Amino acid sequence: MSQETFAELLESYLPNKEENSGEKISKGIVRAIRKDVIIVDVGLKSDGVISASEFTPEELANLKVNDEIEVVVENWDGDRGMSLSKEKASKLKVWEVVEKAFQDGSLVNGTIVAKVNGGLAVDIGVKAFLPNSQVALRPIKNVDDLIGKTYDFKVIKFDKKKGNIVISRRDLLEKEREALKNTTLEKLQEGAIVKGLVKNITYYGVFVDLGGIDGLLHITDMSWGRVNHPSEMFKIGDEVDVKVLKYDKDSERVSLGVKQITDDPWIHATEKYAAGKTVKGIVVSLEDYGAFVELEKGVEGLIHISEMSWTRRIKHPGKMVAIGDEVEVKILEIDVENRRISLGMKQIEPNPWELLKDKYPVGTIVKGTIRNITDFGLFVGVEEGIDGLVRTSDITWDRKLKHPSEYYKKGDEIEAVVLNIDSEKQRFSLGIKQLTEDPWKIFKDQHNVGDKIEVEVVKVAEFGVFVKVFDTIEGLVHKTEFEDNKEYQPGDKLEVIIKSISDTDRKVSLSVKALTDEENQKIVEEAEAVIEKVPEKLGSMAAAFKAAEEKAEEKAEEKPAE
Repeated sequence: MSQETFAELLESYLPNKEENSGEKISKGIVRAIRKDVIIVDVGLKSDGVISASEFTPEELANLKVNDEIEVVVENWDGDRGMSLSKEKASKLKVWEVVEKAFQDGSLVNGTIVAKVNGGLAVDIGVKAFLPNSQVALRPIKNVDDLIGKTYDFKVIKFDKKKGNIVISRRDLLEKEREALKNTTLEKLQEGAIVKGLVKNITYYGVFVDLGGIDGLLHITDMSWGRVNHPSEMFKIGDEVDVKVLKYDKDSERVSLGVKQITDDPWIHATEKYAAGKTVKGIVVSLEDYGAFVELEKGVEGLIHISEMSWTRRIKHPGKMVAIGDEVEVKILEIDVENRRISLGMKQIEPNPWELLKDKYPVGTIVKGTIRNITDFGLFVGVEEGIDGLVRTSDITWDRKLKHPSEYYKKGDEIEAVVLNIDSEKQRFSLGIKQLTEDPWKIFKDQHNVGDKIEVEVVKVAEFGVFVKVFDTIEGLVHKTEFEDNKEYQPGDKLEVIIKSISDTDRKVSLSVKALTDEENQKIVEEAEAVIEKVPEKLGSMAAAFKAAEEKAEEKAEEKPAE
């Protein structure tokens, strides 16, 4: 056979180089294995060569002479021989598989290799594109987590000429989910405890995939304890045991619970948290009115701001405790029906107000520093955190005092006598004037109506003259009680007769003209007649004064010292 005839036959097998280059898979027999190339007989005039780099180390180690392999003729030259490609043959094989899968709906297997614009790149033997919309049933926040993972895919678009392959995983998942859903619905019933996977987290709860159907685990059904956000307990992908609380077959809505799997801790609360018992807990929340303390998961108590300290006036609980602090508290009251426990911090320590009674009995003289001055009195620091109140009326026997600042200033050290201690209302009453004897009592003990005394003019008015009778006590000589029209000046001395003494308003009426025996006798007789009727009247007046003083004291205690 001539060379030309052979060439014609070859051309009939390979009509042109372009058509055979990379378009047709041929089978060849390995003839020789060299360091850099593999010699393969594909049944043509000469053997072809494949670069050893197209084989993996493992493939090279297992390759033997006379093995059959699939190749593609990349280039053929009658003089220089043929170059072959195993890789291209593999890819062409993949394209055939992909085309078949596209036509008959079968699946292809691939590995997600990279994130690209609009989706993911998947290696299925050749490069394929997985759009974001076809990755899963719902959008995935972090698709980077999928890189390196292998799945089955459906080919939804195929164009060999352009080299485009579009695949989907969503179609498979929808079919799987539908089948799984039917199985799940058959066994789903209220009260059942089932397993599920956390698939989404919101501020109000967690959506759990029960197997083709989602259920909502509301934040209030996660724990008997406090949960600020569901992410504190769960993360996406967690496997959880849940209890079916409610199942509506028509709407296919499922309500789930986790806390309902365990007993409600309040069932045994009365046994564990009886009033008067001392326990420990963790501060979990602060409000303006107090601090909530978790005694155990699901059981919290409130320390009201008024129960935090015996002596400090707390404006906010944050001044005493912080979230996360372990505190020792006393159970004050428990209301299981309303799930409330009242707690006290100050009750852990002795009540300093009770100790105060023993330390400072009524009548004890104490020393202290004036911490604050108000219209109604002086606040005096006696103990750490404990102030005594000297009411304005207890500062001096002089009833002309209008404001405590006339006598004292903030920071002054003073002495006072203990008048009363009310531990329940936390009131510590002090007196300064009580350090000395009441001048009114001294005056009364030493004088009677009808006595003649010498006085000094302190003030002149249109209706009479005010005079100093004794110490801080003043008396009035009305103008009708003078025998003449003599004018007096402050500092003048004169003799007078005591016309009346009034305990009710501590007033002394005086007379000059009563210096005569006849007038004096008349005054004495009138005074004796009035005295018989006074006790009952004085009693009611005293009660009124006492009630007024108590009211003033209550008002004073409402305004704390600064």
